[in-house]
Amino acid sequence: MNLLHSRKRVVSGVQPTGALHLGNYLGAIKNWISLQDTYETFFFIVDLHAVTLPYETKDLSKATKDTAAIYLACGVDISKASVFVQSHVRAHAELMWLLSSTTPIGWLNRMIQFKEKSRKAGDENVGVALLTYPVLMAADILLYQSDFVPVGDDQKQHLELTRQLAERVNNLYGGRKWKKMGGRGGSIFKIPEPLIPPTGARVMSLTDGLSKMSKSAPSDQSRINLLDPKDVIANKIKRCKTDSFTWLEFDNPDRPECNNLLCIYQLVSGKTKEEVAQECQSMSWGTFKPLITDAVIDHLQPIQARYEEIMSEPSYLDGVLAEGAAKATDIADTTLNNVYQAMGFLRR
Repeated sequence: MNLLHSRKRVVSGVQPTGALHLGNYLGAIKNWISLQDTYETFFFIVDLHAVTLPYETKDLSKATKDTAAIYLACGVDISKASVFVQSHVRAHAELMWLLSSTTPIGWLNRMIQFKEKSRKAGDENVGVALLTYPVLMAADILLYQSDFVPVGDDQKQHLELTRQLAERVNNLYGGRKWKKMGGRGGSIFKIPEPLIPPTGARVMSLTDGLSKMSKSAPSDQSRINLLDPKDVIANKIKRCKTDSFTWLEFDNPDRPECNNLLCIYQLVSGKTKEEVAQECQSMSWGTFKPLITDAVIDHLQPIQARYEEIMSEPSYLDGVLAEGAAKATDIADTTLNNVYQAMGFLRR
Protein backbone atom coordinates (compact mmCIF):
# COMPACT_ATOMS: atom_id res chain seq x y z
CA MET A 1 0.00 0.00 0.00
CA ASN A 2 1.24 3.49 -0.85
CA LEU A 3 2.60 5.04 2.36
CA LEU A 4 1.01 8.39 1.49
CA HIS A 5 -2.47 6.89 1.51
CA SER A 6 -1.94 4.99 4.73
CA ARG A 7 -1.60 8.37 6.41
CA LYS A 8 -4.72 10.01 7.79
CA ARG A 9 -6.12 12.79 5.64
CA VAL A 10 -6.77 16.40 6.69
CA VAL A 11 -8.54 19.13 4.68
CA SER A 12 -8.89 22.83 5.42
CA GLY A 13 -9.33 26.13 3.62
CA VAL A 14 -9.68 29.88 3.96
CA GLN A 15 -11.92 32.26 2.00
CA PRO A 16 -10.22 34.76 -0.32
CA THR A 17 -12.25 37.69 1.03
CA GLY A 18 -10.38 40.64 2.48
CA ALA A 19 -6.78 40.51 3.63
CA LEU A 20 -5.63 37.52 5.67
CA HIS A 21 -4.80 38.63 9.20
CA LEU A 22 -3.04 37.41 12.31
CA GLY A 23 -6.20 35.56 13.44
CA ASN A 24 -6.35 33.51 10.22
CA TYR A 25 -2.65 32.77 10.52
CA LEU A 26 -2.38 31.93 14.24
CA GLY A 27 -5.79 30.22 14.33
CA ALA A 28 -5.48 28.10 11.19
CA ILE A 29 -2.55 28.41 8.80
CA LYS A 30 0.24 28.18 11.41
CA ASN A 31 -1.26 24.92 12.69
CA TRP A 32 -1.30 23.50 9.15
CA ILE A 33 2.48 23.65 9.03
CA SER A 34 2.84 20.97 11.71
CA LEU A 35 -0.10 18.93 10.34
CA GLN A 36 1.55 18.49 6.91
CA ASP A 37 4.36 16.44 8.50
CA THR A 38 1.96 13.95 10.10
CA TYR A 39 -1.01 13.78 7.73
CA GLU A 40 -1.80 13.76 4.04
CA THR A 41 -2.99 17.35 3.71
CA PHE A 42 -5.19 19.31 1.30
CA PHE A 43 -5.29 23.08 1.78
CA PHE A 44 -7.51 24.97 -0.59
CA ILE A 45 -8.71 28.50 -1.25
CA VAL A 46 -12.48 28.34 -0.83
CA ASP A 47 -13.46 30.82 -3.54
CA LEU A 48 -16.96 29.34 -4.02
CA HIS A 49 -17.70 30.30 -0.41
CA ALA A 50 -16.51 33.85 -1.07
CA VAL A 51 -19.56 34.69 -3.19
CA THR A 52 -22.21 33.98 -0.53
CA LEU A 53 -22.25 37.68 0.41
CA PRO A 54 -21.91 40.71 -1.92
CA TYR A 55 -18.31 41.09 -3.19
CA GLU A 56 -16.25 42.92 -5.83
CA THR A 57 -15.89 40.70 -8.91
CA LYS A 58 -12.72 42.49 -10.01
CA ASP A 59 -10.98 41.55 -6.74
CA LEU A 60 -11.85 37.84 -6.50
CA SER A 61 -9.14 36.29 -8.69
CA LYS A 62 -6.38 38.51 -7.28
CA ALA A 63 -7.49 37.73 -3.71
CA THR A 64 -7.50 34.01 -4.58
CA LYS A 65 -3.90 34.18 -5.82
CA ASP A 66 -2.85 36.31 -2.83
CA THR A 67 -4.32 33.76 -0.44
CA ALA A 68 -2.51 30.89 -2.17
CA ALA A 69 0.77 32.84 -2.04
CA ILE A 70 0.27 33.51 1.67
CA TYR A 71 -0.28 29.78 2.33
CA LEU A 72 3.10 29.06 0.74
CA ALA A 73 4.80 32.04 2.39
CA CYS A 74 3.61 30.84 5.81
CA GLY A 75 5.29 27.49 5.25
CA VAL A 76 2.82 25.20 3.49
CA ASP A 77 5.18 22.84 1.68
CA ILE A 78 3.96 21.58 -1.70
CA SER A 79 6.14 18.49 -1.46
CA LYS A 80 3.94 17.49 1.52
CA ALA A 81 0.60 19.23 0.93
CA SER A 82 -1.73 19.85 -2.03
CA VAL A 83 -2.69 23.50 -2.52
CA PHE A 84 -5.50 24.29 -4.95
CA VAL A 85 -8.47 26.52 -5.70
CA GLN A 86 -11.87 25.07 -4.78
CA SER A 87 -13.59 26.14 -8.03
CA HIS A 88 -10.84 24.41 -10.07
CA VAL A 89 -12.19 21.05 -8.85
CA ARG A 90 -15.69 20.80 -10.27
CA ALA A 91 -16.66 17.91 -8.01
CA HIS A 92 -17.18 20.41 -5.13
CA ALA A 93 -20.20 22.02 -6.78
CA GLU A 94 -21.55 18.71 -8.11
CA LEU A 95 -21.39 16.90 -4.78
CA MET A 96 -22.96 19.88 -3.07
CA TRP A 97 -26.05 19.50 -5.31
CA LEU A 98 -26.31 15.76 -4.60
CA LEU A 99 -25.95 16.36 -0.85
CA SER A 100 -28.48 19.19 -0.86
CA SER A 101 -31.11 16.76 -2.13
CA THR A 102 -30.83 14.88 1.18
CA THR A 103 -30.29 17.85 3.53
CA PRO A 104 -33.40 18.72 5.59
CA ILE A 105 -34.07 22.46 5.45
CA GLY A 106 -34.54 22.48 9.24
CA TRP A 107 -30.90 21.54 9.70
CA LEU A 108 -29.82 24.63 7.74
CA ASN A 109 -32.25 26.98 9.46
CA ARG A 110 -30.56 26.16 12.77
CA MET A 111 -27.14 27.38 11.63
CA ILE A 112 -26.06 30.28 13.86
CA GLN A 113 -23.94 32.03 11.24
CA PHE A 114 -26.85 32.11 8.79
CA LYS A 115 -29.12 33.63 11.43
CA GLU A 116 -26.57 36.32 12.30
CA LYS A 117 -25.59 37.25 8.76
CA SER A 118 -29.12 37.20 7.32
CA ARG A 119 -30.38 39.37 10.18
CA LYS A 120 -27.73 41.95 9.29
CA ALA A 121 -28.39 41.90 5.55
CA GLY A 122 -32.19 41.49 5.46
CA ASP A 123 -34.15 38.89 3.46
CA GLU A 124 -34.14 40.78 0.18
CA ASN A 125 -30.34 40.92 0.11
CA VAL A 126 -29.57 37.38 1.21
CA GLY A 127 -28.83 34.80 -1.49
CA VAL A 128 -29.83 31.16 -1.15
CA ALA A 129 -26.10 30.35 -1.04
CA LEU A 130 -25.80 31.87 2.45
CA LEU A 131 -28.31 29.28 3.68
CA THR A 132 -26.85 26.34 1.76
CA TYR A 133 -23.13 26.98 2.08
CA PRO A 134 -22.79 24.50 4.98
CA VAL A 135 -23.79 21.85 2.41
CA LEU A 136 -20.93 23.00 0.17
CA MET A 137 -18.66 22.87 3.20
CA ALA A 138 -19.78 19.29 3.80
CA ALA A 139 -18.98 18.48 0.15
CA ASP A 140 -15.51 20.07 0.57
CA ILE A 141 -14.76 17.70 3.44
CA LEU A 142 -16.51 14.50 2.32
CA LEU A 143 -15.10 14.54 -1.23
CA TYR A 144 -11.64 13.75 0.12
CA GLN A 145 -12.74 11.04 2.57
CA SER A 146 -11.16 13.25 5.25
CA ASP A 147 -10.25 11.76 8.60
CA PHE A 148 -9.85 15.09 10.37
CA VAL A 149 -10.89 18.70 9.91
CA PRO A 150 -9.16 21.46 11.92
CA VAL A 151 -11.98 23.54 13.43
CA GLY A 152 -12.29 26.60 15.62
CA ASP A 153 -15.26 27.15 17.92
CA ASP A 154 -17.26 28.96 15.25
CA GLN A 155 -17.08 26.03 12.82
CA LYS A 156 -17.98 23.16 15.16
CA GLN A 157 -21.65 23.40 14.23
CA HIS A 158 -20.86 23.11 10.52
CA LEU A 159 -18.67 20.06 11.04
CA GLU A 160 -21.45 18.45 13.06
CA LEU A 161 -23.78 19.02 10.09
CA THR A 162 -21.18 17.41 7.80
CA ARG A 163 -21.04 14.35 10.05
CA GLN A 164 -24.85 14.06 10.16
CA LEU A 165 -25.06 14.40 6.38
CA ALA A 166 -22.41 11.73 5.83
CA GLU A 167 -24.30 9.33 8.09
CA ARG A 168 -27.60 10.16 6.39
CA VAL A 169 -26.21 9.47 2.88
CA ASN A 170 -24.49 6.28 4.10
CA ASN A 171 -27.81 5.07 5.53
CA LEU A 172 -29.94 6.09 2.55
CA TYR A 173 -27.67 4.90 -0.26
CA GLY A 174 -24.75 2.91 1.17
CA GLY A 175 -24.31 -0.69 2.30
CA ARG A 176 -26.26 -3.38 0.47
CA LYS A 177 -28.22 -0.85 -1.58
CA TRP A 178 -24.99 0.47 -3.09
CA LYS A 179 -23.78 -3.09 -3.76
CA LYS A 180 -26.95 -3.74 -5.76
CA MET A 181 -26.12 -0.70 -7.88
CA GLY A 182 -22.78 -2.32 -8.75
CA GLY A 183 -20.73 -0.56 -6.05
CA ARG A 184 -18.43 -1.94 -3.38
CA GLY A 185 -21.03 -1.60 -0.60
CA GLY A 186 -20.27 -0.34 2.89
CA SER A 187 -20.01 3.36 3.71
CA ILE A 188 -19.94 5.89 0.89
CA PHE A 189 -18.37 8.55 3.10
CA LYS A 190 -15.89 8.45 5.95
CA ILE A 191 -17.24 10.30 9.03
CA PRO A 192 -14.70 13.09 9.72
CA GLU A 193 -13.53 13.96 13.23
CA PRO A 194 -12.76 17.47 14.50
CA LEU A 195 -9.12 18.38 15.10
CA ILE A 196 -9.16 21.06 17.78
CA PRO A 197 -6.06 23.25 17.46
CA PRO A 198 -3.83 23.97 20.49
CA THR A 199 -4.21 27.11 22.60
CA GLY A 200 -4.44 30.53 21.06
CA ALA A 201 -6.62 29.40 18.20
CA ARG A 202 -8.96 32.31 18.77
CA VAL A 203 -7.31 35.69 18.22
CA MET A 204 -9.52 38.59 19.22
CA SER A 205 -9.97 42.09 17.80
CA LEU A 206 -7.54 44.87 18.75
CA THR A 207 -10.48 47.22 19.35
CA ASP A 208 -12.69 44.80 21.31
CA GLY A 209 -11.27 41.84 23.24
CA LEU A 210 -14.66 40.09 23.21
CA SER A 211 -14.97 39.91 19.39
CA LYS A 212 -12.97 37.63 17.13
CA MET A 213 -10.41 39.30 14.83
CA SER A 214 -12.30 39.40 11.55
CA LYS A 215 -11.77 40.25 7.88
CA SER A 216 -15.29 41.68 7.71
CA ALA A 217 -15.01 44.05 10.70
CA PRO A 218 -15.46 47.61 9.35
CA SER A 219 -12.33 49.02 11.02
CA ASP A 220 -8.91 47.94 9.72
CA GLN A 221 -7.60 49.07 13.12
CA SER A 222 -9.21 45.95 14.63
CA ARG A 223 -6.82 43.52 12.93
CA ILE A 224 -3.17 43.07 12.00
CA ASN A 225 -3.04 41.95 8.37
CA LEU A 226 -0.22 39.58 7.45
CA LEU A 227 1.03 42.00 4.80
CA ASP A 228 0.78 45.18 6.90
CA PRO A 229 4.01 47.27 6.76
CA LYS A 230 6.01 47.71 9.98
CA ASP A 231 4.83 51.25 10.68
CA VAL A 232 1.17 50.21 10.26
CA ILE A 233 1.61 47.31 12.71
CA ALA A 234 3.34 49.60 15.21
CA ASN A 235 0.57 52.17 14.91
CA LYS A 236 -2.23 49.60 15.34
CA ILE A 237 -0.65 48.13 18.47
CA LYS A 238 0.08 51.60 19.86
CA ARG A 239 -3.58 52.57 19.46
CA CYS A 240 -5.17 49.22 20.38
CA LYS A 241 -7.61 49.00 23.27
CA THR A 242 -6.14 48.25 26.70
CA ASP A 243 -7.27 48.78 30.31
CA SER A 244 -6.20 50.86 33.29
CA PHE A 245 -4.61 48.09 35.37
CA THR A 246 -0.91 48.56 36.06
CA TRP A 247 0.17 44.94 35.58
CA LEU A 248 -0.45 42.22 32.96
CA GLU A 249 -2.11 38.82 33.41
CA PHE A 250 -3.66 35.94 31.46
CA ASP A 251 -7.21 34.63 31.86
CA ASN A 252 -8.87 37.42 33.82
CA PRO A 253 -12.42 37.57 32.37
CA ASP A 254 -12.56 41.28 33.23
CA ARG A 255 -9.48 41.92 31.07
CA PRO A 256 -10.16 40.37 27.64
CA GLU A 257 -7.81 42.76 25.78
CA CYS A 258 -4.94 42.00 28.15
CA ASN A 259 -5.41 38.25 27.73
CA ASN A 260 -5.60 38.59 23.93
CA LEU A 261 -2.40 40.64 23.62
CA LEU A 262 -0.49 38.27 25.89
CA CYS A 263 -1.73 35.29 23.84
CA ILE A 264 -0.62 36.96 20.59
CA TYR A 265 2.78 37.72 22.12
CA GLN A 266 3.10 34.11 23.31
CA LEU A 267 2.27 32.70 19.86
CA VAL A 268 4.57 34.97 17.83
CA SER A 269 7.47 34.78 20.29
CA GLY A 270 7.32 30.98 20.57
CA LYS A 271 7.50 31.17 24.37
CA THR A 272 5.35 29.15 26.77
CA LYS A 273 2.43 30.70 28.61
CA GLU A 274 4.35 30.42 31.90
CA GLU A 275 7.39 32.20 30.44
CA VAL A 276 5.24 35.05 29.12
CA ALA A 277 3.31 35.36 32.39
CA GLN A 278 6.58 35.65 34.31
CA GLU A 279 8.24 38.01 31.83
CA CYS A 280 5.31 40.41 31.55
CA GLN A 281 3.52 40.36 34.90
CA SER A 282 5.11 43.51 36.29
CA MET A 283 5.25 45.39 32.98
CA SER A 284 3.22 48.49 32.23
CA TRP A 285 1.40 48.84 28.92
CA GLY A 286 4.04 51.39 27.91
CA THR A 287 6.77 48.74 28.25
CA PHE A 288 4.77 45.85 26.84
CA LYS A 289 3.49 47.46 23.63
CA PRO A 290 6.95 48.01 22.04
CA LEU A 291 7.86 44.43 23.05
CA ILE A 292 4.81 42.84 21.34
CA THR A 293 5.22 45.19 18.34
CA ASP A 294 8.79 43.99 17.72
CA ALA A 295 7.76 40.34 18.21
CA VAL A 296 4.91 40.60 15.67
CA ILE A 297 7.06 42.45 13.12
CA ASP A 298 9.93 39.95 13.50
CA HIS A 299 7.55 37.00 13.10
CA LEU A 300 5.84 38.39 9.98
CA GLN A 301 8.98 39.70 8.23
CA PRO A 302 10.08 36.37 6.66
CA ILE A 303 6.48 35.61 5.63
CA GLN A 304 6.20 39.00 3.90
CA ALA A 305 9.56 38.56 2.15
CA ARG A 306 8.63 35.08 0.89
CA TYR A 307 5.22 36.37 -0.28
CA GLU A 308 6.92 39.08 -2.40
CA GLU A 309 9.19 36.42 -3.91
CA ILE A 310 6.26 34.16 -4.84
CA MET A 311 4.20 37.01 -6.30
CA SER A 312 7.11 38.15 -8.46
CA GLU A 313 6.99 34.79 -10.27
CA PRO A 314 3.34 34.29 -11.35
CA SER A 315 3.96 31.17 -13.43
CA TYR A 316 5.30 29.35 -10.33
CA LEU A 317 2.06 29.90 -8.42
CA ASP A 318 -0.07 28.93 -11.43
CA GLY A 319 1.89 25.67 -11.65
CA VAL A 320 1.44 24.91 -7.94
CA LEU A 321 -2.33 25.46 -8.17
CA ALA A 322 -2.69 23.40 -11.36
CA GLU A 323 -0.76 20.49 -9.84
CA GLY A 324 -2.78 20.72 -6.60
CA ALA A 325 -6.08 20.74 -8.51
CA ALA A 326 -5.06 17.73 -10.62
CA LYS A 327 -4.24 15.66 -7.53
CA ALA A 328 -7.41 16.79 -5.73
CA THR A 329 -9.56 16.05 -8.80
CA ASP A 330 -8.34 12.44 -8.94
CA ILE A 331 -9.50 11.79 -5.38
CA ALA A 332 -12.66 13.92 -5.58
CA ASP A 333 -13.86 12.30 -8.81
CA THR A 334 -13.60 8.81 -7.30
CA THR A 335 -15.87 9.86 -4.43
CA LEU A 336 -18.26 11.72 -6.73
CA ASN A 337 -18.59 8.76 -9.12
CA ASN A 338 -19.38 6.49 -6.16
CA VAL A 339 -22.14 8.85 -5.01
CA TYR A 340 -23.65 9.07 -8.52
CA GLN A 341 -23.57 5.27 -8.73
CA ALA A 342 -25.08 4.72 -5.28
CA MET A 343 -27.84 7.26 -6.00
CA GLY A 344 -28.79 5.41 -9.18
CA PHE A 345 -27.63 7.81 -11.89
CA LEU A 346 -26.93 6.60 -15.43
CA ARG A 347 -23.18 6.20 -15.87
CA ARG A 348 -21.44 8.74 -18.08
